[in-house]
Amino acid sequence: MRFAWLCSHESYQPEVLVEQAVLAEQVGFDVVLGSDHFHPWVDDRSAAGFVWSWLGAAAMRTERVEFATSVTCPLFHYHPALIAQAAATVDRLSGGRFMLGVGTGENINEGPMGFEFPGYQERIDRMAEALSIIRRLLAGEKVDHEGRYYTVDKAKLYSPPLGELAVLMAAGGPKSAVFAGTNADGLITSVKDPAESTEKVIGPFRAAAAAAGAPDCLVTATRWVVEAGSGEEAWQALGSMRGLRAPGRLEAVDPMVLRRRADEMDRSEILDKYTVVSGAEAVIAAYTPLVTLLDADIVAIQVASVDPDATLRMLGAEVLPELRRRCA
Repeated sequence: MRFAWLCSHESYQPEVLVEQAVLAEQVGFDVVLGSDHFHPWVDDRSAAGFVWSWLGAAAMRTERVEFATSVTCPLFHYHPALIAQAAATVDRLSGGRFMLGVGTGENINEGPMGFEFPGYQERIDRMAEALSIIRRLLAGEKVDHEGRYYTVDKAKLYSPPLGELAVLMAAGGPKSAVFAGTNADGLITSVKDPAESTEKVIGPFRAAAAAAGAPDCLVTATRWVVEAGSGEEAWQALGSMRGLRAPGRLEAVDPMVLRRRADEMDRSEILDKYTVVSGAEAVIAAYTPLVTLLDADIVAIQVASVDPDATLRMLGAEVLPELRRRCA
């Protein structure tokens, strides 16, 4: 089992996150994930660097840790062929340490550039077409494609990946899980209740992958935790992400709107949607179910705190060794 750390591009500027990735490697993480946002969730305590530039910089500052997007959307403001090129470039810069994580997107990243954000069926149809293009390009083909959503004319990657590059897809329900098992090399899923995630997401994904002839597909299980000693500290730690739980987030394009809506809510309405813990033992308890119950290949530790560097050092010294012992 490998352990991942999420570098939240909605929360910290890219130059800060380069140093965070270096520290994550130093304290013992195996994988560093990078979120991909054009707009953040609030406009007052936030950031939104270009993850693909950051990945190149972080790759050159590290030696061992793997990288993955969690997740990028290759459907609208990114053409799928461009994402294939970006993924291959990062793979080369990192010496083959990259995995491509994809998802069907959010309006807060597509709407600001004038793209209409359609319903689920069109987005999953787009993903099927996009993944076909991406996987063919990563495999070294010269691709001609004239589809319903995308056109590719004799496209080829002249800086190809160094080897096979895994494509993982985010899924939160059975339809997307089955699609991921059929069309991707792995799954990324957020886990609140391990039993529910196994039934509705991981189980259907694994069954679909086995039916497609790929029983060894990767499972990445993620969970958000807030590490804080008080309610006020938890609110400060969650400041850049509080708009994520505000009403209307699926339609919003302006982080200012989500910030105002979040700040009109009772703080408990937002904090209650997260696991709020204090100290290493509580963090271990929060992630132990992901380690012991899911048979995941990668467990992503996503901890919001007021001092992420101190949190990373605590995770490396106390949490990772114990979680590794429990999954042994």
